[in-house]
Amino acid sequence: MNTPFYIAKRYLWSKSNNNAINKITRIAAIGVIVATAALYIVLSGFAGLRDFSLSFANVFDADLKVYPETGKTFTSDASLRQAILKTEGVLALSEIIEERVYLNFKGKNHIATIKGVDARYGSVVPIDSMLFINDWFRQGENEVVLGLTASVKLSLGTYDYSELLEIYAPKPGTGQILDPTQAFRKERVVVTGIYNVNEEVDDTFLFADIDLARRLLGYDENKVSGLEIKLDPGAEPEEVKEALAKLFGNPVDIKTRLQQNDALYKMLNTENVAVYLIFTLVLIIALFNVIGAIIMMILDKKGNLKTLQNMGLLGSEIRKIFYYHGFLLTAVSGVIGLALGFIIVWCQLQFGWVAITPTLPYPVKPTVLNALVVLVTMLVLGLIAANIASRNVNEKMLAKI
Repeated sequence: MNTPFYIAKRYLWSKSNNNAINKITRIAAIGVIVATAALYIVLSGFAGLRDFSLSFANVFDADLKVYPETGKTFTSDASLRQAILKTEGVLALSEIIEERVYLNFKGKNHIATIKGVDARYGSVVPIDSMLFINDWFRQGENEVVLGLTASVKLSLGTYDYSELLEIYAPKPGTGQILDPTQAFRKERVVVTGIYNVNEEVDDTFLFADIDLARRLLGYDENKVSGLEIKLDPGAEPEEVKEALAKLFGNPVDIKTRLQQNDALYKMLNTENVAVYLIFTLVLIIALFNVIGAIIMMILDKKGNLKTLQNMGLLGSEIRKIFYYHGFLLTAVSGVIGLALGFIIVWCQLQFGWVAITPTLPYPVKPTVLNALVVLVTMLVLGLIAANIASRNVNEKMLAKI
């Protein structure tokens, strides 16, 4: 039988004759419970907020996107499209054209990016999830779909035939042009719908038929700014990316959804690490109470230590008693705190106690990974705290008993 561990368990559940020691131990346990629960709640809240933020990007971005490595456009013909669609893992393909344009409506101006898309775009990106008001544009018509933020800036609604939205794009070339009207191509369009993804996207992109975009920008029929690709649910993006790279004669840049939002992912991951470190510091502060409680117990149990010495226990074994005691105190309190944190997170999921808006509860996401991170962090710090406290039991101290 492991005698130090057995005695440590007895000390954990038994009360001391000194009421002050009992109170200090309870305060230390409560501190670890609260700190552990707080760490799990915050990590779960941040995981929910992360998924909530990325859900907007996931609606707008395709699984894979092909860009020209140099220049603004590359050639996409029927044979290339067929080869891409035959690639294992590819489900759908859409051609796009993107370029900066100037918008004018009733004297109000705005700089945006026209995104010309073909009829297959709805198979790649869920446009129904993006639409906020009315309808998607019809192919072959001078119709566009505008972002909510841009529509507010232009004071522009849908189906306003009394005053059409004007889109200007500069003509390519060099040299001075005496007549400014000759420097731009212009299209007058009607807004059939307004989409809502997030403030940045809503302010930037104007969706139109790809033929309208080609005409406005003066592009040839096979010129595109990029290709957006939807993958089978079970496909591995990196493997499909490598297979597609072999199909292009000219160098292209193929990005997965993660790579398209590289800055956003890095920011969210950095914030997640920062939050974890801050609340781990709270847990460390709580464990100082555990160290203090163990030291007070060592002083309280001096009489028992003499008895244990007379029974033949070595100084190292007596030290292990308090090492095990500190670890058990931390572990039991931590598990209780983790369970408490899970209950609070589950209640938030079910009842939405904390809300961002009256109709939007704060997003949380309980995950096994976060539970393991909290558990491992608490156990490692508990071992360190128990080791620090148990070092007070040394040969010099035992000799004075």
